Amino acid sequence: MTAPVQAGPVATTRRMVLWVPDWPVAAAMREAGLRADAPAAVLHGRGLAAVSAAARAAGVTRGSTKRVAQRACPEVALLGYDEGRDSREFEAVAAAAEEVVAGVEISRPGLLMIPANGAARFHGSEEALAEALIASVADLSEHESLVGAADGLLAAIMAARHSTLVPPGQSREFLSSAPVSALALAAMERRQREAVEDLAGVLTRLGIHTLAEFTALPLGDVIARFGHVGRWAYRVGRGEDVRPPVLRRSQEDIAVSYEFEEPAQRVEQLAAVAAHVAGELDAALLAAGVRCGRVSIGASTERGDTLERVWRTDVGSRAGAFSKHMADRVRWQLEGWLSGTSAGPEPAPLTSLMLTAQDVVALGDEQAYLWGGTSGADARAQRTVERVQSLLGADAVLSVREQGGRAPRDRMLTVPWGQEVRSMRKIEHPWPGRIPEPAPATVLPMAEPMEVLDAGGSAIVVGKRLGVSASPTWVRLQAEPGGARHAATLRHPSAGHVGQGPTWGPPRPVEAWAGPWPMVERWWSEDASRRAYVQIIVRDGDDGSVLAILAAYSGSQWWLEAVYD
Repeated sequence: MTAPVQAGPVATTRRMVLWVPDWPVAAAMREAGLRADAPAAVLHGRGLAAVSAAARAAGVTRGSTKRVAQRACPEVALLGYDEGRDSREFEAVAAAAEEVVAGVEISRPGLLMIPANGAARFHGSEEALAEALIASVADLSEHESLVGAADGLLAAIMAARHSTLVPPGQSREFLSSAPVSALALAAMERRQREAVEDLAGVLTRLGIHTLAEFTALPLGDVIARFGHVGRWAYRVGRGEDVRPPVLRRSQEDIAVSYEFEEPAQRVEQLAAVAAHVAGELDAALLAAGVRCGRVSIGASTERGDTLERVWRTDVGSRAGAFSKHMADRVRWQLEGWLSGTSAGPEPAPLTSLMLTAQDVVALGDEQAYLWGGTSGADARAQRTVERVQSLLGADAVLSVREQGGRAPRDRMLTVPWGQEVRSMRKIEHPWPGRIPEPAPATVLPMAEPMEVLDAGGSAIVVGKRLGVSASPTWVRLQAEPGGARHAATLRHPSAGHVGQGPTWGPPRPVEAWAGPWPMVERWWSEDASRRAYVQIIVRDGDDGSVLAILAAYSGSQWWLEAVYD
């Protein structure tokens, strides 16, 4: 009998976090020259990624569409999303914080990690240090900020959002009432954040709403169901500090440098240099068989000044991910220094650049990342996909994600591989009329025509009241699955499919059926959609095997939409 998996000893580190609320919109407003009390929001895709306090007071909410935002507040200023701008503008906040304490670490734009232990002793207490940080950021960068401290990363971030200092040893109790969606706050990298958001969505649908309920589950069951991301979330939710990588034995820092032939004073010069130096550091780490948890970006100026900023990196050992991740951050940091967003002296041309990998550990010694390790096959697949995109275009290679919706086809979101696209259709919304779980295993790329017959062999129809005319007794599918996708007269109103009359297979007896689930969308418009879905189990052969399918009735025609396992 296998012993149950235990949570293990609590590993915590006292952390202090400085957080600037609504940072994307604050940075956009500063660049656009808007007053701090103006109603504004950052539009990313079809939804709002961040909302200012004034806009929020007027009824504008994060995630709402442009039309809804303008209806709530006609004078709201809608600004574009720009991650590079967010990073460049945040240099002023980091520089202001460094006037109080040396060695601040940028976790992401809007969030700083503060080395609090020595600084708190110097200032007399954590309260005095927090007050000094807030005052310095307000005076030098003209941004309002909040500071918090706690044991563990997530607890410190939540403490900053509540502007509180959690006493040592009380982080787990402090986090107990927080929603499971708060776990995403501790994920610093996009793919990690998406994985944690997916986990939080599953937990919510399972009826687990708070971190106390989540961490009350046996760790072994969590790992068995959710793997690496479940283990990470479980420990973070308990107030532990699971910063990847966890240092197990000391390694020498690894540095690479670059000397500009001519002093760099234009941001246009920096993109290629950033990619080159980040690639060199990635290659040096790979050659040494190590990975790192932080990267120090240093530069020398023509005046002889030395600039330095530390960035956190949580991309793990995924092949190719580190160099891309760091290339953006190096470019943003250099642009921040050259553009004069820092609270320090006037910018001067840069003469040299150095990247230093810190918290270096041997590969295999680091704490497991959310996605675990990657194999050579993963790296080759990634390079192959990127090569195809370079030849055919980004839209030629798509990945599938889940989004909110009623029908299985509506719940699929296809996006270009490697791009971050925010879905406006939230999974957690109620979606009345949605096809019940479990979801079908296979959704056909194009719905295929089929026949649903009653006991006498007559076609079953769905009336105006969206009820079936008789109980399904027989089903006829195409003799050659997929054949209708190559034809030209039948049309599926929802999928846009055009096809020629199919060749039918033999009638198959219906073992069981459920439904219909009527679905009427946009009833007020000319392009209203009226559909009814029925789940049907048919006998698939003489051996007694069965086939579970999802059928849709639309436009006086039955369609095969999906197949269940």
